[in-house]
Amino acid sequence: MRHEASRRNFLRSVGVAGGAGMLYSAMGALGVAPVPDARAEEYRPPRTSDFSLTGQSGKKVLILGGGIAGLATAYELGKAGYDCRILEAKDRPGGRNWTVRGGTTLTDLDGSTQTASFSKGQYMNAGPARLPQSHVTLEYCRELGVPLEVFTNQNANAYIYHEKSAAQAGKAIRWRTAKADTYGYVSELLAKATDQGALDRELTADDKERLIAFLQNFGAIKGKADGFGYTGSDRRGYSVEPGAAFEEGTVLSPVPSLSDVIGSGVGQRFSFEFGYDQAMLMFQPVGGMDAIPYALAKAVGENRITYGAKAMEVKDLPDGAEVVYQDAQGRTRSRRADFVVAAVPPMVMARIKHNLGADVTAALKYPAATPVGKVGLEYRSRWWETDEHIYGGITATDMDLAALWYPSYGYQGRRGTLIGYYNTGANALTYSALPHAKRVERAVSQGVKIHGDKYRTELDQSFSVAWHRTPHIEAGWVSWPSQTGPEYKLLNKPAGHVYFAGDWLSHVIAWQHGAFSSARKVVTDIHERVMAA
Repeated sequence: MRHEASRRNFLRSVGVAGGAGMLYSAMGALGVAPVPDARAEEYRPPRTSDFSLTGQSGKKVLILGGGIAGLATAYELGKAGYDCRILEAKDRPGGRNWTVRGGTTLTDLDGSTQTASFSKGQYMNAGPARLPQSHVTLEYCRELGVPLEVFTNQNANAYIYHEKSAAQAGKAIRWRTAKADTYGYVSELLAKATDQGALDRELTADDKERLIAFLQNFGAIKGKADGFGYTGSDRRGYSVEPGAAFEEGTVLSPVPSLSDVIGSGVGQRFSFEFGYDQAMLMFQPVGGMDAIPYALAKAVGENRITYGAKAMEVKDLPDGAEVVYQDAQGRTRSRRADFVVAAVPPMVMARIKHNLGADVTAALKYPAATPVGKVGLEYRSRWWETDEHIYGGITATDMDLAALWYPSYGYQGRRGTLIGYYNTGANALTYSALPHAKRVERAVSQGVKIHGDKYRTELDQSFSVAWHRTPHIEAGWVSWPSQTGPEYKLLNKPAGHVYFAGDWLSHVIAWQHGAFSSARKVVTDIHERVMAA
């Protein structure tokens, strides 16, 4: 009893001094209340000191691919003194993490070549362009000193544009307006159903009252006397902004009918905001996404990366592994190491000669490559800001350009570069079949439907990327028919002294977080193997 009294007095003191949060934590420490652990799984990189008691030293590791997974593998193993070398087929680090600026050149698999002519300070992130708060990528940005700024993933002033919908087709609707009308009518319907007893089996009388109160607030609907009707509110926006003196503003009208709102299909767009990886806030490196791979390459050591090195053969040996490659001058060379980490796309690795077995080749061919395309459009003025008050964000469409992105940098500057299409699958194939000029023409002709003729007349420079036609990469990402089958399991294990790494060997495919996570797994596996030897 004295123990319990003492504990109560202790907890009372903690609550007075530190508040409810401190009190709850103290209760958890005493076993009185559960304390949820929301931390990500701990990762401990290998350290030089790990070898001090074993008399061992770091081994030689050869890494195929200087994308995020390959760079992260070399970076983490290098902390413990492993001798890591990277063979990268391109002339830059980053793989799909690629920022296009003035002077950037791309030659597709079909031989067509573009050279970007973007103005100084203008760029497009051709690959990854946004970083969720929960991703480990942000931890590497902190560790490597890569400065960040907000990426605007959702913007109430952006548009939804459907031209194939049953209602409101061909009308650009502000995101805020579409959301206000959808939420308003859904709230009206649910409030009416609740009041009329349709949910009596699920709700108590108090529950019903509370639910209706929530719906009135959530949907900006009227009270019971007015049939819980939705008639619009200032959430839709204004046709005349409130101002000084007697200018109270004019709320946007007329409000479309319930049938038209449902028929427009705009409500199907809002789930995007709720996606775990898509919810605000999101971030981007200042000056371009490629700040991440360049920081990693610097940390690894530029002298440890061989660019223009195209792998031709991988051999697992009894005491290590060997890679035969062609260097930038076209000469055939070979290198041996204790371990090889293949951090290249699976469909590319599947074509490299190896002695790892037919089952490995089959597994590498199992995931399907996803076609992905982007175009950057540089404009002489930032008309989307000055004329339409759109500062960052994304406009969603049902046209084959799919989505239009407004830049999240350079606000109120003289020029700006937006993403004129970001599409996948059949739409990406449609665009990639065209020469660059025709890709731009097709995208601009659709963008004009949303923004008017300035979308064409103000355009200055452009650059397009079809990832499935990009040498040594050949897809935006891959999708697995199954990640529980033997193929996925096989490639998450070493084939002798050869390991595989990449976002495609994670459950966070198409995000750099997946590449970092896969690299960490491989680093851990190699280090544990070395320490156990």
